[in-house]
Amino acid sequence: MADKKQNKKFNNKNYDEDYNPKFRKQRKKVCILCSDKNFELDYKNADQLKKFVNEKGKILPRRTTGACAKHQRDITLAVKRARHIAVLPYAQD
Repeated sequence: MADKKQNKKFNNKNYDEDYNPKFRKQRKKVCILCSDKNFELDYKNADQLKKFVNEKGKILPRRTTGACAKHQRDITLAVKRARHIAVLPYAQD
């Protein structure tokens, strides 16, 4: 009896076992620095670095920026250097 209920549940919707309608699969983000060979990260260019910093001044994580691990380290270093020479603020109100 229990087997019929389970089969009936899957036959009606034709879903896979791991399908969840609340969550859809997102495309994997591509690293901006890897994809564009001409793009160079410069700690003196504040407009470029603002893409990797949120409105409070925090550095965005890899899952948000889509950067690979190597370039995320470069982004972090560039933002910290820019903060040190007062191109970017440490925090914003």
